[in-house]
Amino acid sequence: MFGALDAGVPLFAHLPLLVDAAGGGLSKRAGSLSVGELRDRGIEALAVAALLARLGTADPIEPVTSLDPLVATVDFARVGRAAARFSEEELAHLSARTLHAMPYDAARSRLADDPGEAFWLAVRGNLATLADAKIWAEVVCGPITPTIEDAGFLADAAAKLPAEPWSEATWKEWTSALSAASGRKGRALFHPLRLALTARDNGPEMAKLLPLIGKAKAEMRLKGHTA
Repeated sequence: MFGALDAGVPLFAHLPLLVDAAGGGLSKRAGSLSVGELRDRGIEALAVAALLARLGTADPIEPVTSLDPLVATVDFARVGRAAARFSEEELAHLSARTLHAMPYDAARSRLADDPGEAFWLAVRGNLATLADAKIWAEVVCGPITPTIEDAGFLADAAAKLPAEPWSEATWKEWTSALSAASGRKGRALFHPLRLALTARDNGPEMAKLLPLIGKAKAEMRLKGHTA
C-alpha cells in the first residue's frame, strides 16, 4: 500500500501486552480506560506520551515538557517482551508532575483570562490537574469568604500590613514583625493567616500568593470580610 502511494515504508514496532495493576488485560470490552476518558479526567497528553515511551523498558518514567526528548531516546530494542503494567495512579502522578514543570508559555493558552506568569509559577506546584488552577485564581482574584481563627490576632495582623509595592520578601518581613509583636511562632503564627487570606489549610507558598492577592483584599479578609 505504501509503495502504491509512492511513500516510504515506515518501521513498525509493538508495545508488549498492557495489563492493569492487578495483572489483568486491558481491553475495551472490559471497560478499560480510553484516551478520551483520560482527557476528561484532566490527564496531560504529554504524561500519556511519556508513559507509553517507557512502558516495557527498564528506563525511569519522567515528566517531559515536549515530545522532543522522548523522540530522541525511544529505542525499541530496549522494550521487553513481558507484559507491561499500567497504573492509573502512576499516570495521574506523572500528569501532576508534568504540570509542575510546565513553563508558562505552554500553559498560557489553556488558562482562563490569562492570570499571568507570576500566578502560574506560584500555583503550578500544587496542581493535580490544570482545572485546579481555577481554584487558586479565585483565591487571588476573589471574592472569597475568609476562615477566621483568632479575630483579635488577625485584626492586629491587618494593622501591620506593610505598604505596597509587595514582593515575595513581603511575607517574611510581615510575619517576622508579627512574630516579634505577638510571640507566636510556627503553626500558631502562620495557620490563622493562611486561613484568612485563602480560606484553605494548605496550598502554594504564601510568599508568592500574598503579592498576587494585594493589600486591599488581604486587609479585608484579615478583618473577616468577603473580598
